[in-house]
Amino acid sequence: MTRVVVMGGGAGGMAATVDLTLQGFEVIWWRRTVPEEPPTGFRLAYRGVCGEGVMPVMCTDDLAGGLAGAAGVLVCLPSTAHRHIARLLAEVGCSAPVVLAPGHLGGALEVAKVWRDAGMKSPPPLAECSTLPYTVRAFAVNGHADGSGPTAQWGVNITGAAARLPVACLPGGEAALELAARLYPGAVTLPDVLAVGLAEVNMVLHPPGAILGAAWVEATGGGFRFYVEGMTSGVASVMARLDAERLAVANAFGYRLGSLMEEMSAIGTVEPDADPEDIQGAISTGEANARIMAPDSLGHRYYTEDFGYGLLPLVELAKAAGVATPVAQALLDLASAAGLEAAIAEGRTLERLGLDGLSTDEIVARIRP
Repeated sequence: MTRVVVMGGGAGGMAATVDLTLQGFEVIWWRRTVPEEPPTGFRLAYRGVCGEGVMPVMCTDDLAGGLAGAAGVLVCLPSTAHRHIARLLAEVGCSAPVVLAPGHLGGALEVAKVWRDAGMKSPPPLAECSTLPYTVRAFAVNGHADGSGPTAQWGVNITGAAARLPVACLPGGEAALELAARLYPGAVTLPDVLAVGLAEVNMVLHPPGAILGAAWVEATGGGFRFYVEGMTSGVASVMARLDAERLAVANAFGYRLGSLMEEMSAIGTVEPDADPEDIQGAISTGEANARIMAPDSLGHRYYTEDFGYGLLPLVELAKAAGVATPVAQALLDLASAAGLEAAIAEGRTLERLGLDGLSTDEIVARIRP
């Protein structure tokens, strides 16, 4: 049985643990902190597209021990954690292939730079996916989650699984690319990690509604459905313009990527028969996202992650390519004015990706396997 370490104690890590266990992998679920193990062992309740039940899980905070004999590592954590995770993997001398799921925009490049800065002489093979492979939310577990048997400690509701998952590796990372394909049969290889990062739709899907709905978020504590009540015609219009900027940056680097609607249809988060010209209607009627609530505060990852780790590197890459991105810049400026300036400053710049001072051709030459 193939052993895989899943890093991430949140909903994404739980979903991967469930899915890969059901596929027949031996999953070691790594969390930064693990509560005292109960007599029945750790158990994870799940429901949704992977079925419904409660499964025992091997949960640990011992990264070095979990990596022993592992065929690879799947990192299912927000982009804000990637630098820390990269340092942890360097400290334990990880040699197994590593897949970031997702990498967001520039994840593999940032992790690789951290490894270089840490003096890692033989970094492991590294690849990244364009998105988290699941639409998922955690839920509270009270009593016997499935009505019988030992109590679960955690619960996860997996409402969607990506039917198509763009993935690419850094030079020398072919083993990580092969691992991603084994874990996710829907994996589609793109030319390089920037193509994958620019195919990531959350930088378009989250910031417009998050910043235009910030007052509603703060007033209600997220008491509305983000992709339904929060998906207005005005939000959809900003999304369309932001998506055009994303595609213009991709084109400047030589990539021909799908539009927001095409990518969401391929992933499975809008219905197959949705009108691609009707962003508002297509997103608000998508079953996978229909019950997802809005952020509960401006400390939510839609604010702390998608601006500094999605829009900021997009704008940085646009400047390197000589592409104007007024909508992306305006959204960053509004988010900074709303109190997110420090969080955005921690985001991904070309310097943090190891790409500062390079032309578009030089960037592609450096990252292309």
